[in-house]
Amino acid sequence: MLNHKVGYCRMQTSQNHGSLDGAARFYHQPPDELESYLLAPSDNLDHCTSYEGGSHSTQFSVLTPEQHSTIESSTGSGCCPSYNSPSTVSFSSNGSPICQRDHLSDMNHSGYVHCYSDSSRSRSVDNDNELEHKLRELENVMLGPESQIFNAQNITISGALNQNSLKAQSSKQAVEMIQTRNLKEIMVACAKAVSDNDLLTYEWLMSELRLMVSVCGEPLQRLAAYMLEGLVARLSSSGSSIYKSLRCKEPTSDELLSHMHFLYEICPYFKFGYLSANGAIADAMKDENRIHIIDFQIAQGIQWITLIHALASQPGGPPHIRITGIDDSTSAYARGGGLEIVGQRLSIIAKSCKVPFEFHAVPVSACIVQSEHLKVQPGEALAVNFALMLHHMPDESVTTENHRDRLLRMVKSLSPKVVTLIEQESNTNTAPFFLRFRETLDYYLAIFESLDVALPRDQKERINVEQFCLARDIVNIIACEGPDRVERHELLGKWRSRFSMAGFTPYPLSSFINATIKTLLENYCENYRLEERDGALYLGWKNKDIVASCAWQ
Repeated sequence: MLNHKVGYCRMQTSQNHGSLDGAARFYHQPPDELESYLLAPSDNLDHCTSYEGGSHSTQFSVLTPEQHSTIESSTGSGCCPSYNSPSTVSFSSNGSPICQRDHLSDMNHSGYVHCYSDSSRSRSVDNDNELEHKLRELENVMLGPESQIFNAQNITISGALNQNSLKAQSSKQAVEMIQTRNLKEIMVACAKAVSDNDLLTYEWLMSELRLMVSVCGEPLQRLAAYMLEGLVARLSSSGSSIYKSLRCKEPTSDELLSHMHFLYEICPYFKFGYLSANGAIADAMKDENRIHIIDFQIAQGIQWITLIHALASQPGGPPHIRITGIDDSTSAYARGGGLEIVGQRLSIIAKSCKVPFEFHAVPVSACIVQSEHLKVQPGEALAVNFALMLHHMPDESVTTENHRDRLLRMVKSLSPKVVTLIEQESNTNTAPFFLRFRETLDYYLAIFESLDVALPRDQKERINVEQFCLARDIVNIIACEGPDRVERHELLGKWRSRFSMAGFTPYPLSSFINATIKTLLENYCENYRLEERDGALYLGWKNKDIVASCAWQ
């Protein structure tokens, strides 16, 4: 979402998702007929007995409504024997079924009667008893005593019945859920079906949800449209084909840069982060002559323009400023070139303010940055900025390398005067899928509501901003797992623990920063709120925290 870059997902592509279209036959059933079908799964079991190579296997399959009606009208041909007949089934030496009733009837009509003498009958009985005894011993050795076999069969049958009962209950709840027409509740139920691998309920709920969402509708309808695509992408394992999953083409670099700038202007989230970070850095560097700022995701570099202006008017003259910018692939694509573009832009600004300036480009991923990349020099006052990027770093739950904590320890070893942190106040890092879905729903609903008051619902630019700057992050959170899920947000309490373990202590925020941000918010909707607590600043929408900012030393 609030990364100045669009989220991305590197999940391996799979083309194994073909069941959704096939489920369309359920979507057009009359509600009463479909409900009757779903609530009586035991009536739709096709109990097939097959014999292959002499082995005996019993298969249960759930029939579709069409197959169900076909079976009812059939004469029992095929692999399924008729169960209306009282005859029993035995097996020939080659494994084929023989109906004993019909076989004995044929024998009687042919006049075949087997007569045994008493002695031969006695020997036959003895042999049969001996054979039966040996077979029973072998059976006990292989399968356990008869009582255990009987119990195992009872457990299997009981488990199947319980499973059918649970499916019936789930289907009934789905029926009741759809009747409420509560979009949020149906979305949660659909995610729960995905979590439980209940594909029948998922497909049915999804067919209803498709009719309820719209990219031009209310905030929940718009958000739901992208979250549903995330569910589809999750089941189809198409995380790396994220644009295909979203049914949209990738924008050109100029278009993406335009969308990102538009988002920056219409909501205060980015400006809040940049102002709070700049304020903490300016306060820490007010008496320094040489300043080195390391930005671990510099993006377009616009956040440093206001700081350069502020330091230019510093009593005693402007300091020498060196900025080290670390790149990311999406920002590079959006600006249409490498970090030299950022360096040239900032150099022009600094020259206009008569500020001595250097720019050092580090065109590598933050995951692989080492201290030698940063070229920290003696005599520099060092400031480090982590703005909406640390949540992209894989932690101990993803890899043993734990780049999230490694970066913090490396930065601490450089002895910075101040380190600023801006992060989204959301908990999606280690949360299991269903809880992560609900967290994403509540969090992004607040963001979509804040956009709703800034732009008309049918404005194309708003649709583009949500589609290209927000939707892909949402889908990444929902659809991807492991290293492919790069949107891994943590609450500020967790970040505090990480910074403390790395050896940092809180840096106090000045009252001037708070006042400046309050002035900024006067230009936006009154539903935005600013709160300072526990040494950090929180920017929220109504009662939902969106972004948190703090500083460390």
